[in-house]
Amino acid sequence: MLFSGSKTRSMIQALVGQGLLALVLSSPGLLPAAHAASATPLGAAKLADLRGERASPDVRHIADWAVDSGDPGGLPFVIVDKKDSRVFVFDAAGQLRGASPALVGAAHGDDSVPGIGQRAIASIQPQERTTPAGRFSAVMGFGPKGEDILWVDYDSAVALHRVVTHNPQERRLQRLASKVAAERRITYGCINVPVSFYDDVVRPTFSGTRGIVYILPESRPAQELFGSYDVRHQVSHASGMTQVSAH
Repeated sequence: MLFSGSKTRSMIQALVGQGLLALVLSSPGLLPAAHAASATPLGAAKLADLRGERASPDVRHIADWAVDSGDPGGLPFVIVDKKDSRVFVFDAAGQLRGASPALVGAAHGDDSVPGIGQRAIASIQPQERTTPAGRFSAVMGFGPKGEDILWVDYDSAVALHRVVTHNPQERRLQRLASKVAAERRITYGCINVPVSFYDDVVRPTFSGTRGIVYILPESRPAQELFGSYDVRHQVSHASGMTQVSAH
């Protein structure tokens, strides 16, 4: 039987008053199903290790949730922050392997145009050059010229790879070096990173294994897209309730 949010809160408040909250938190089977699915027992939360790297609240939220929930399934994972045009690569334990500026789709939006992966590059209009948001199962593979790349969404021809520099007018190297995130919106949908970052971080992390790529949305909250929960808030809230019950 599922409980609504208000009924769950009422039940927890009642347990606090009876001093039984600690028992419930240590016995997940006693929690209402809707609450037990996302609850983080006090002191048991698993957080991502960003190793002091600057990151947006959305990146921290998804990284912590991925580690705490086990959503990557024991695989390394990547978070692509389109708003900030940055990439974060984590190992299977949730420790940051490296972060870097990245070039992403020139057009704002979270969906790929149907069938875009089968179209010629020259036919893709400016408003269609989006990097799709979502959770993707990624694997190392090869590009059209035989170069190794990390395929993110094969059907939409979206990959994470070394920066492409064959068109000097696009100034991709200069854009990567820019501190202005908006200047890093230039690709047809793929994610470009510096050559050294790809060779030293991306390729070693995904060599011989699959992985998960989370591309954060621009048009709606990340929590809505991924069905994630706020690990730090739950721990803080549970800690506060435990202190109340102790008194």
